[in-house]
Amino acid sequence: MTDDEFEEFYARSVKQLVGQVYLMTGDLHEAQDVVQEAFVRAWGRRSELRADAGPEAWIRTVARRLAVSRWRRGVRAAAAWRRHHQEGRTPAAEPDPGTVALVAALRRLSERQRRVAVLHYVCDLSVDQVAAETGMASGTVKSHLFRARAALAPHLDDAADRVGATMAEEHGV
Repeated sequence: MTDDEFEEFYARSVKQLVGQVYLMTGDLHEAQDVVQEAFVRAWGRRSELRADAGPEAWIRTVARRLAVSRWRRGVRAAAAWRRHHQEGRTPAAEPDPGTVALVAALRRLSERQRRVAVLHYVCDLSVDQVAAETGMASGTVKSHLFRARAALAPHLDDAADRVGATMAEEHGV
């Protein structure tokens, strides 16, 4: 991939990849950081990347692995802070209620179901593409998708009802 091709790839895919990794991790700032780090690593390998070979999958995989590593370090750091009785940081502003409901519902899934659901429904990958990216058989992907839909349905319906009631109260309906 040439420098210009890489820059074009970055411009067209960074926002989408951040959104996808956010849904996998549940932390927007972390998703932004790990996707940027993945792109930095990809820049060093751009001559090996081919635009027609789906470099998004490479970026997504590297970003997810970085997020897992950072999460592990964060757990250890949080334990150290608690041991020293330090106060936590100020919470960020609340995100959109629909996004919160989706992330909360996705957190109820196993890591494999969440990953498969995000890749299929958010990244719009086919079952075969999800299977190739995750190393699972197509039948396993379909099984995870079926179970994920079944597990998500009641939580998203309840969340949609709560969001609708909150919006109605805010607007005096």
